[in-house]
Amino acid sequence: RLGPVGIMSIAGGLIFGLWGIPLVIISAAIGATLAFLVSRYFVRERVKAFTQKRDVFKAVDRVLGEEGWKVVALLRLNPLVPFNLQNYFFGATDIGLLPYAAATLFGIMPGSMAYVYLGTLGQAAATGGGASGLKIALLGVGLVATSVLVLIVSRQAKIKLRNLGVDKTSA
Repeated sequence: RLGPVGIMSIAGGLIFGLWGIPLVIISAAIGATLAFLVSRYFVRERVKAFTQKRDVFKAVDRVLGEEGWKVVALLRLNPLVPFNLQNYFFGATDIGLLPYAAATLFGIMPGSMAYVYLGTLGQAAATGGGASGLKIALLGVGLVATSVLVLIVSRQAKIKLRNLGVDKTSA
């Protein structure tokens, strides 16, 4: 997911250090919610007519009706599905705004924290900021641990999505 969202998150870490974490998460959640609302009010009716003719989309609508917030959170953890596409996609479905916004907020946290953390590594390396070799090494170990955790969570999210009947071709 190292598109514009990842690059901006890394930039947040470079500029603001660890303060970039809440700034990036809140900004991304607000942006995602605004895109959701645009899709909800300008695209939803047209998409609804289209989805009624396609079995895959009917299945996705059924899953979203039953497990909407879970699907949103799991897709947010999956780096293979573009973030911005998800915002518009979910706006065109029947999922409620509050479950969508809450699942988005919590679902984007691991990836956002990893990218911001990467930016803080860059900040520490670029400025030297009193960073000793030990501090840089600890930041590097933390980045590796965070990356492994994000990878594990992403794999588990893919498995859960597959079990719910949603795969990368349907979203």
